[in-house]
Amino acid sequence: MKKLLFSLLFATGLSLTAQNYSLPVASPRQSVEQQISISNIKVDYGRPAMKGREIFGKLVPFNEVWRAGANSCTKITFGQDFMFGGKLVKAGTYGLFVLPTATDWTVILNSDSEQWGAYNFDAKKNVVETKVPVIKMANKQEWFKIDLDDLTDTSLNLIFMWDTTKVSVPIMVAHPDEVSKIMEQLKAINKVKADIGKMK
Repeated sequence: MKKLLFSLLFATGLSLTAQNYSLPVASPRQSVEQQISISNIKVDYGRPAMKGREIFGKLVPFNEVWRAGANSCTKITFGQDFMFGGKLVKAGTYGLFVLPTATDWTVILNSDSEQWGAYNFDAKKNVVETKVPVIKMANKQEWFKIDLDDLTDTSLNLIFMWDTTKVSVPIMVAHPDEVSKIMEQLKAINKVKADIGKMK
């Protein structure tokens, strides 16, 4: 009987593994990616839920650095140089943190993108800080959400939403003249490829 039970459990386990099933987690990981200009912006973060808790000022204390999510710190990757809240940020991956108050957030890009939470946060590694106002929403957002929206050819907004709080950071393409030159070069390359394709 024990052998039969073990065999059933083993077979079921293999079947579940093959189908990539896993137990749900309290704060599931999500990636948000948006193509803009000649590259992409990507955000990777954990999504905690309210679950009846008071969020800002309680679960997330005011005037303390927060990981902007759950578990390992939130990461943001820029495929090219951008203006982040009006300040230049170079292409690369950064830890994304916030210092919230009731009326505004200081949104921080830190050179350490591999830390767990904000327990080892080092302000000396901050690359960019920008202060943005808090907007109160009419409806509650149950699960913490980060979005890349309000897209144009050269800009978008990094948006945070949780409970009734919404915060938005403007992001714009940096060095527009240089980007325009690269785009012209890419167009020329694509034309050559198309011409070669026609000869086949």
